[in-house]
Amino acid sequence: MKQSQLFIKTLKEAPKDEQSINAKLLIRGGFVDKLTAGVYSYLPLGVRVIRNVERIVREEMNQIGGQEVVLPALHPEENWRMTKRDKEEIMFKLKGANKKEYVLGWTHEEVVTPLAGKFIKSYKDLPVYLYQIQTKFRNELRAKSGLLRGREFSMKDLYSFHADEKDLNLFYEKVKKAYFKIFKRCGLKDKTFLTLADGGAFSKYSHEFQTLSESGEDEIYLCDKCKIAINKEIIKQEKNRCPICRKKKLVIEKSIETGNIFSLKTRFSEPFNLSFKDEKEQEKIVFMGCYGIGISRLMGTIIEAYHDERGIIWPQEIAPFDIHLIPIGRVKKEAEKLYHDLQKEGNQVLYDDRDKSAGEKLTDADLIGIPLRMVISEKSLQKRCIETKKRDEKKVKFKKYNR
Repeated sequence: MKQSQLFIKTLKEAPKDEQSINAKLLIRGGFVDKLTAGVYSYLPLGVRVIRNVERIVREEMNQIGGQEVVLPALHPEENWRMTKRDKEEIMFKLKGANKKEYVLGWTHEEVVTPLAGKFIKSYKDLPVYLYQIQTKFRNELRAKSGLLRGREFSMKDLYSFHADEKDLNLFYEKVKKAYFKIFKRCGLKDKTFLTLADGGAFSKYSHEFQTLSESGEDEIYLCDKCKIAINKEIIKQEKNRCPICRKKKLVIEKSIETGNIFSLKTRFSEPFNLSFKDEKEQEKIVFMGCYGIGISRLMGTIIEAYHDERGIIWPQEIAPFDIHLIPIGRVKKEAEKLYHDLQKEGNQVLYDDRDKSAGEKLTDADLIGIPLRMVISEKSLQKRCIETKKRDEKKVKFKKYNR
């Protein structure tokens, strides 16, 4: 991609109304544009990043048997009355021309459960794992922190359907492992902890995936003996002790919740009468689980974890491009050839062909944060080499190059 043709405009200063690092850098770097509090437009660079995050999540969900669907964002309110969740303050509600009441989806149990009921009739139809990557809407009282807390955001939600609780528990453990693969590929594995959370009416515990960050709104308690974290709600219930080993000396850290998983059991299958006939033709209720990852929140979290005073430092697999090629001086012919050669080798290249100073190009490159920068100049060509520098390293290296 030639940078002169890219729909982008970098900013020297961040908007004064933005406080979070991810919002400041994403707006300055031309990845997103803020429409209103908690609502952002994704520009071409931002789309490339979020599509990479989606690809990783999609691949890992498919690997454990997930089948992708796309469910409606507009829900009839009567579905929510069925589960007695129609009074939630977080909902956006609206009325249609026929005066029928609707809800904008902030989660999808009330839609996917009756859908599954149209297909699940026998034990032979189970288990089923359905997931989607879709826009969610939540009426947050305080939409802040850029992509970390929005009123409109992208989320992956997976719903599993099982013949019994044993099968549900087995799949639950598979999802845990898949989530850690996702965080590893996004560069967050060493910063992300499985965290005990309140299971509500469903089970003793549910699980959150909390990523360490000074900008996080959550507070978790790390137990180095059990290699697990505990959220604030559970730690109060357990009187400041690890609920597993009872250790009291725990490390307190700030964090961002990047994922969660729940054993729903029959909480939603019962109101919608989601049942099946077993091998003996007896009617039994379906067991369910749900598993969420905030796609846009994950994108914001990565920036909170990987940045410096100059800009973003994207992990390799989710970066918008592999290489940022920057020509300096009168080397257009050589730069064009190198650009095409790199693409032929399978690299995704952003080629800064703009008529800008070397300083401005290099500053923008640091801000945008592509993993590898290549600079081709008259000086380097005289030495038959190209200047290379990884975004997360200070050292400049020289690579041999024959024109």
